[in-house]
Amino acid sequence: MTEQPIVTSDASKGDASRGDAPKGDAPKGDAPKGDILVVDDTPANLRLLTQMLTERGYKVRPAPNGALALAAARAALPDLILLDVSMPDMDGYTVCRKLKADEQTRDVPIMFISALDDVNDKVKAFLAGGVDYLTKPFQVEEVAARVATHLSVRNLQKALQAANADLQARNAELDSFAHTVAHDLKNSLNTIMGHAELLDVDPAELTADDLRASARAIARVSRKMNNIIEELMLLSGVRNDTVVLEPLDMSSIVSEAWLRLDYLTRDAQPQLLLPQTWPLALGYGPWIEEVWVNYLGNAIKYGGKPPRVELGASPTADGFVQFWVRDNGRGLTSDEQAKLFTRFERLDRVRVTGHGLGLSIVKHIVEKLGGRVSVESSGVPGQGSTFSFTLPQA
Repeated sequence: MTEQPIVTSDASKGDASRGDAPKGDAPKGDAPKGDILVVDDTPANLRLLTQMLTERGYKVRPAPNGALALAAARAALPDLILLDVSMPDMDGYTVCRKLKADEQTRDVPIMFISALDDVNDKVKAFLAGGVDYLTKPFQVEEVAARVATHLSVRNLQKALQAANADLQARNAELDSFAHTVAHDLKNSLNTIMGHAELLDVDPAELTADDLRASARAIARVSRKMNNIIEELMLLSGVRNDTVVLEPLDMSSIVSEAWLRLDYLTRDAQPQLLLPQTWPLALGYGPWIEEVWVNYLGNAIKYGGKPPRVELGASPTADGFVQFWVRDNGRGLTSDEQAKLFTRFERLDRVRVTGHGLGLSIVKHIVEKLGGRVSVESSGVPGQGSTFSFTLPQA
């Protein structure tokens, strides 16, 4: 078949005989408005479409045949494909069907541009998976308008897919969080109810030691329930609030966190080792205090007898400061380490109840501030574990 001119000869729309296209007004040097793959075996048509779309601010990748078009689309996913029908070896319909059969490329919109103007040809194109069909010759401005429309629809589709993926992740996270919180609150309430029922008997049957033990147990689990509620409120703030990063007085922040753990330190009598100086890092003080409360609390609860809690910090080569807490406990196996910091994952409920909720929130905080969390442990009793987090260096 003899290829028809790609555009009309209307002087106001460009002269096809010279290969001219109307000049776009997209500023040079700006980011491309979209990545378009143009597929046509006629060099003049390929050159003209490439020129016209480039001048309108698009990134254009020309492909002279179907095989190269498939390779180009799979190598770097385009936002839109302009596809000719009549090509040797592999026609446009075949190229379209192959793209739609590939999970990687099936969502890319395909706009056919062809000299074939029979209704059956158009129906065949749409059945193959095309979203539009333009017949030659045509106005350049018509091509530009349809390209802009399909790219706009594609961008909306990608935004919707991203929003759906984020919503699914948040729902899964909420389910895990609700399960963890419900489990912790239920256990605490069971403890309170048990001691309340014990106190409900004839007081004469209880010794002073019995009364004190029940009062202490109720106070202890009440504090735990209060911490869970505070962590829930904190997580909500971390997910929704925007904060300004400022240089941190880490010595004061650690001191405040240690004071908040008074209910643990009174009984455990831990040994605390601090560095002489702290490297200056950027963050948000109230959130970082919560990170230290979680790390220090875990080091006390799961350390040795008595606990030895060592803190330190050092700059990294990539412009961050790494802060760490090392304990002298039993340590963690590789499997246990892999489960930490995931969505409210829990380890053995008898030995390390409490790791899951707190460390999940720690991960949210540190990543919101641009850092990362990690844990190291040999699993050898007495060598303990080292929990760390990074923040941008000031």
